[in-house]
Amino acid sequence: MTWLAEASRTVTTESTPHAVGAVGYPSLFLLVFLGALVPVVPTGALVSSAAVVAVHRTVPFALALVFLTASSAAFLGDIALYWLGRRGLRSKNGSRWLEAIRSRAPEERLAQARGKLTEHGIAVLVLSRLVPAGRIPVMLACLMAQWPLRRFARGNLPACLAWAATYQVIGILGGSLFREPWEGVVVAVALTVVVSAAPGVWRRVRAAG
Repeated sequence: MTWLAEASRTVTTESTPHAVGAVGYPSLFLLVFLGALVPVVPTGALVSSAAVVAVHRTVPFALALVFLTASSAAFLGDIALYWLGRRGLRSKNGSRWLEAIRSRAPEERLAQARGKLTEHGIAVLVLSRLVPAGRIPVMLACLMAQWPLRRFARGNLPACLAWAATYQVIGILGGSLFREPWEGVVVAVALTVVVSAAPGVWRRVRAAG
Protein backbone atom coordinates (compact mmCIF):
# COMPACT_ATOMS: atom_id res chain seq x y z
CA MET A 1 0.00 0.00 0.00
CA THR A 2 3.03 2.31 -0.11
CA TRP A 3 2.24 3.42 -3.62
CA LEU A 4 -1.32 4.32 -2.54
CA ALA A 5 -0.04 6.49 0.28
CA GLU A 6 2.39 8.21 -2.09
CA ALA A 7 -0.36 8.81 -4.64
CA SER A 8 -2.67 10.26 -1.99
CA ARG A 9 0.14 12.46 -0.65
CA THR A 10 0.93 13.70 -4.14
CA VAL A 11 -2.66 14.73 -4.74
CA THR A 12 -3.27 16.23 -1.32
CA THR A 13 -0.09 18.24 -0.97
CA GLU A 14 -0.35 20.13 -4.27
CA SER A 15 -2.05 23.47 -3.67
CA THR A 16 -2.68 24.93 -7.11
CA PRO A 17 -5.05 23.95 -9.92
CA HIS A 18 -2.08 23.69 -12.28
CA ALA A 19 -0.34 21.20 -10.00
CA VAL A 20 -3.49 19.14 -9.61
CA GLY A 21 -3.84 18.88 -13.38
CA ALA A 22 -0.15 18.29 -14.05
CA VAL A 23 0.45 15.68 -11.35
CA GLY A 24 -2.73 14.38 -9.72
CA TYR A 25 -4.87 13.44 -12.70
CA PRO A 26 -2.11 11.88 -14.82
CA SER A 27 -1.02 9.86 -11.78
CA LEU A 28 -4.59 8.71 -11.18
CA PHE A 29 -4.98 7.75 -14.84
CA LEU A 30 -1.73 5.80 -14.91
CA LEU A 31 -2.43 3.89 -11.68
CA VAL A 32 -6.00 2.97 -12.65
CA PHE A 33 -4.84 1.92 -16.12
CA LEU A 34 -2.11 -0.28 -14.65
CA GLY A 35 -4.59 -1.61 -12.10
CA ALA A 36 -6.84 -2.80 -14.93
CA LEU A 37 -3.91 -4.67 -16.45
CA VAL A 38 -2.64 -6.01 -13.10
CA PRO A 39 -5.78 -6.90 -11.10
CA VAL A 40 -3.96 -6.97 -7.74
CA VAL A 41 -3.85 -3.14 -7.62
CA PRO A 42 -6.76 -1.78 -5.47
CA THR A 43 -7.94 0.85 -7.94
CA GLY A 44 -11.29 1.36 -6.19
CA ALA A 45 -9.52 2.69 -3.09
CA LEU A 46 -7.46 5.03 -5.26
CA VAL A 47 -10.56 6.48 -6.95
CA SER A 48 -12.29 6.95 -3.60
CA SER A 49 -9.21 8.70 -2.21
CA ALA A 50 -9.04 11.03 -5.21
CA ALA A 51 -12.73 11.86 -4.76
CA VAL A 52 -12.10 12.76 -1.11
CA VAL A 53 -9.40 15.21 -2.16
CA ALA A 54 -11.69 16.67 -4.84
CA VAL A 55 -14.43 17.29 -2.26
CA HIS A 56 -12.06 19.43 -0.21
CA ARG A 57 -10.79 21.47 -3.16
CA THR A 58 -12.13 24.62 -4.79
CA VAL A 59 -10.84 23.61 -8.21
CA PRO A 60 -13.75 23.85 -10.70
CA PHE A 61 -15.10 20.51 -11.89
CA ALA A 62 -12.61 18.56 -9.75
CA LEU A 63 -15.06 15.72 -9.13
CA ALA A 64 -15.98 15.56 -12.81
CA LEU A 65 -12.31 15.34 -13.74
CA VAL A 66 -11.75 12.53 -11.25
CA PHE A 67 -14.71 10.66 -12.74
CA LEU A 68 -13.58 11.14 -16.34
CA THR A 69 -9.98 10.24 -15.53
CA ALA A 70 -10.85 7.09 -13.58
CA SER A 71 -13.51 5.79 -15.97
CA SER A 72 -11.42 6.39 -19.11
CA ALA A 73 -8.34 4.77 -17.56
CA ALA A 74 -10.37 1.74 -16.44
CA PHE A 75 -11.96 1.43 -19.88
CA LEU A 76 -8.69 1.65 -21.79
CA GLY A 77 -6.99 -0.73 -19.36
CA ASP A 78 -9.76 -3.30 -19.77
CA ILE A 79 -9.64 -2.96 -23.55
CA ALA A 80 -5.87 -3.45 -23.53
CA LEU A 81 -6.14 -6.53 -21.30
CA TYR A 82 -8.93 -8.00 -23.43
CA TRP A 83 -6.92 -7.40 -26.61
CA LEU A 84 -3.92 -9.13 -25.05
CA GLY A 85 -6.18 -12.02 -24.00
CA ARG A 86 -7.55 -12.41 -27.53
CA ARG A 87 -4.02 -12.34 -28.89
CA GLY A 88 -3.11 -15.10 -26.43
CA LEU A 89 -6.05 -17.24 -27.59
CA ARG A 90 -4.84 -17.02 -31.19
CA SER A 91 -1.29 -17.91 -30.21
CA LYS A 92 -0.26 -21.57 -30.12
CA ASN A 93 1.71 -21.00 -26.94
CA GLY A 94 -0.81 -18.63 -25.36
CA SER A 95 0.50 -15.58 -23.55
CA ARG A 96 1.43 -14.57 -20.04
CA TRP A 97 -1.49 -12.13 -19.99
CA LEU A 98 -3.97 -14.87 -20.85
CA GLU A 99 -2.45 -17.11 -18.20
CA ALA A 100 -2.69 -14.25 -15.70
CA ILE A 101 -6.39 -13.87 -16.48
CA ARG A 102 -7.00 -17.60 -16.16
CA SER A 103 -5.10 -17.81 -12.87
CA ARG A 104 -7.52 -15.30 -11.34
CA ALA A 105 -10.67 -17.03 -12.55
CA PRO A 106 -11.39 -20.20 -10.55
CA GLU A 107 -13.21 -22.88 -12.52
CA GLU A 108 -16.39 -22.54 -10.45
CA ARG A 109 -16.53 -18.77 -10.92
CA LEU A 110 -15.73 -19.11 -14.61
CA ALA A 111 -18.53 -21.65 -15.11
CA GLN A 112 -20.99 -19.31 -13.38
CA ALA A 113 -19.80 -16.37 -15.48
CA ARG A 114 -20.15 -18.30 -18.72
CA GLY A 115 -23.66 -19.40 -17.82
CA LYS A 116 -24.78 -15.88 -16.89
CA LEU A 117 -23.10 -14.42 -19.96
CA THR A 118 -24.98 -16.84 -22.21
CA GLU A 119 -28.26 -16.01 -20.49
CA HIS A 120 -27.98 -12.23 -20.00
CA GLY A 121 -25.29 -11.05 -22.41
CA ILE A 122 -23.84 -7.56 -22.02
CA ALA A 123 -25.80 -6.90 -18.80
CA VAL A 124 -23.52 -9.36 -16.98
CA LEU A 125 -20.46 -7.50 -18.22
CA VAL A 126 -21.85 -4.23 -16.86
CA LEU A 127 -22.49 -5.75 -13.44
CA SER A 128 -19.18 -7.60 -13.29
CA ARG A 129 -17.18 -4.45 -12.53
CA LEU A 130 -19.44 -3.63 -9.59
CA VAL A 131 -18.92 -7.03 -7.98
CA PRO A 132 -15.54 -7.46 -6.26
CA ALA A 133 -13.48 -10.09 -8.10
CA GLY A 134 -16.22 -10.32 -10.74
CA ARG A 135 -14.45 -8.57 -13.61
CA ILE A 136 -11.84 -11.19 -14.50
CA PRO A 137 -14.11 -14.29 -14.65
CA VAL A 138 -16.58 -12.44 -16.88
CA MET A 139 -13.80 -11.08 -19.08
CA LEU A 140 -12.42 -14.60 -19.48
CA ALA A 141 -15.93 -15.86 -20.27
CA CYS A 142 -16.16 -13.24 -23.02
CA LEU A 143 -12.81 -14.43 -24.36
CA MET A 144 -13.90 -18.07 -24.32
CA ALA A 145 -17.14 -17.08 -26.09
CA GLN A 146 -14.96 -15.35 -28.72
CA TRP A 147 -16.59 -11.97 -28.36
CA PRO A 148 -15.02 -9.48 -30.79
CA LEU A 149 -13.27 -6.51 -29.23
CA ARG A 150 -15.98 -4.12 -30.42
CA ARG A 151 -18.74 -6.04 -28.67
CA PHE A 152 -16.73 -6.25 -25.47
CA ALA A 153 -16.06 -2.50 -25.64
CA ARG A 154 -19.78 -1.69 -25.96
CA GLY A 155 -20.55 -3.56 -22.75
CA ASN A 156 -17.44 -2.46 -20.93
CA LEU A 157 -18.01 1.28 -21.37
CA PRO A 158 -21.12 1.51 -19.15
CA ALA A 159 -19.45 -0.93 -16.75
CA CYS A 160 -16.48 1.39 -16.27
CA LEU A 161 -18.73 4.45 -15.92
CA ALA A 162 -20.79 2.71 -13.22
CA TRP A 163 -17.63 1.50 -11.45
CA ALA A 164 -16.05 4.96 -11.35
CA ALA A 165 -19.30 6.53 -10.13
CA THR A 166 -19.72 3.95 -7.36
CA TYR A 167 -16.26 4.38 -5.88
CA GLN A 168 -16.42 8.14 -6.31
CA VAL A 169 -19.63 8.22 -4.27
CA ILE A 170 -17.81 6.28 -1.54
CA GLY A 171 -15.10 8.94 -1.59
CA ILE A 172 -17.61 11.79 -1.53
CA LEU A 173 -19.34 10.28 1.49
CA GLY A 174 -16.03 9.85 3.29
CA GLY A 175 -14.78 13.30 2.38
CA SER A 176 -17.97 15.12 3.37
CA LEU A 177 -17.84 13.75 6.92
CA PHE A 178 -14.47 15.25 7.88
CA ARG A 179 -12.75 18.62 7.60
CA GLU A 180 -9.30 17.15 6.96
CA PRO A 181 -8.77 15.33 3.63
CA TRP A 182 -6.56 12.62 5.17
CA GLU A 183 -9.36 11.61 7.55
CA GLY A 184 -11.74 11.22 4.64
CA VAL A 185 -9.14 9.21 2.73
CA VAL A 186 -8.80 6.78 5.64
CA VAL A 187 -12.58 6.34 5.86
CA ALA A 188 -12.94 5.97 2.08
CA VAL A 189 -10.22 3.33 1.91
CA ALA A 190 -11.81 1.48 4.85
CA LEU A 191 -15.22 1.53 3.15
CA THR A 192 -13.65 0.30 -0.09
CA VAL A 193 -12.00 -2.60 1.72
CA VAL A 194 -15.30 -3.53 3.39
CA VAL A 195 -17.18 -3.42 0.08
CA SER A 196 -14.48 -5.54 -1.60
CA ALA A 197 -14.32 -8.12 1.19
CA ALA A 198 -18.05 -8.48 1.85
CA PRO A 199 -18.90 -10.91 -1.01
CA GLY A 200 -16.04 -13.26 -0.09
CA VAL A 201 -17.06 -13.27 3.57
CA TRP A 202 -20.67 -13.94 2.61
CA ARG A 203 -19.65 -16.91 0.41
CA ARG A 204 -17.61 -18.40 3.27
CA VAL A 205 -20.54 -17.97 5.67
CA ARG A 206 -22.92 -19.70 3.27
CA ALA A 207 -20.43 -22.52 2.67
CA ALA A 208 -19.94 -23.00 6.41
CA GLY A 209 -23.70 -23.06 7.00
